[in-house]
Amino acid sequence: MTKADFLEAWGKHLTNQRRRSPHTVRAYRSAAARLLDIGDWSSWERIARLQATDLRRYLAQRRSDGLGNASVARELSAVKAFIAFAASQAGLSDAKPPRLRGPRLKKGLPRPITPDEARNVAEMVAENAETDWIGARDRAVLLLLYGAGLRIAEALSLTGREASLGATLSVTGKGGKQRVVPILPIVREGVAEYVAQCPFSIAPNGPLFLGAKGGPLNQGMVQKTMSQARKALGLPTTATPHALRHSFATHLLGAGADLRSLQELLGHASLGSTQIYTKVDAATLLDTYRNAHPRERNQGDES
Repeated sequence: MTKADFLEAWGKHLTNQRRRSPHTVRAYRSAAARLLDIGDWSSWERIARLQATDLRRYLAQRRSDGLGNASVARELSAVKAFIAFAASQAGLSDAKPPRLRGPRLKKGLPRPITPDEARNVAEMVAENAETDWIGARDRAVLLLLYGAGLRIAEALSLTGREASLGATLSVTGKGGKQRVVPILPIVREGVAEYVAQCPFSIAPNGPLFLGAKGGPLNQGMVQKTMSQARKALGLPTTATPHALRHSFATHLLGAGADLRSLQELLGHASLGSTQIYTKVDAATLLDTYRNAHPRERNQGDES
């Protein structure tokens, strides 16, 4: 088999069986391609029998390319999954990926932005856009991230069938997991305004959000737009499109939402992924206390 054969089979498996997002498929295929470049892997069995020394050599090479701990950990996870797939393709039940630990990662807390900042960002992207319809489009996308807690890929995967939103929206998230999220009036109105202004025909089976030339809107454009608005408003670099989803979760938790309900709204596979927002909310509360409590302020004056 050739390298192209291996990568095609791997990509189809990720897309059809594992139901990974296009972004994840590209990343995992790229990692597998780089792994295949370090040796002569002419069969699935040879890949499945890859040794820890081979994997260390590969990771050392990636380190020399300038990868940090987080990137190396993702790369290791991707190639281990590919090796496990190779073992299944070769029919080797005894073959397992080399036992190699990735670098230790310090898990940081999500950095939400305030409700006012979220609204200001949405309005800023609308005001700064080249045309009114593009401004309406970008505002609608950001409202879905903050108002409904969607991932950016989930928002951009919506089709023309969702052009007229109701009180709820069915979303397909990671791993094909479906969930239903409530849609606020401001989000419905934002999407309706974009649809009314869009100069292109939005097909029921085609993408809801279109680019300047009528093709599907890509994530890079949304990130670029958010970056420009962030700089104009003087917000930190952590104010990314994904931060709007974090803000959605944090503000709901602060308003009294329970963790199980929040888990369903976010589409998290495990409650553990949702529990991080309790730490975020506690950290926000502590900051507010320190900045607002008279005794805390007076202590600073006395010292």
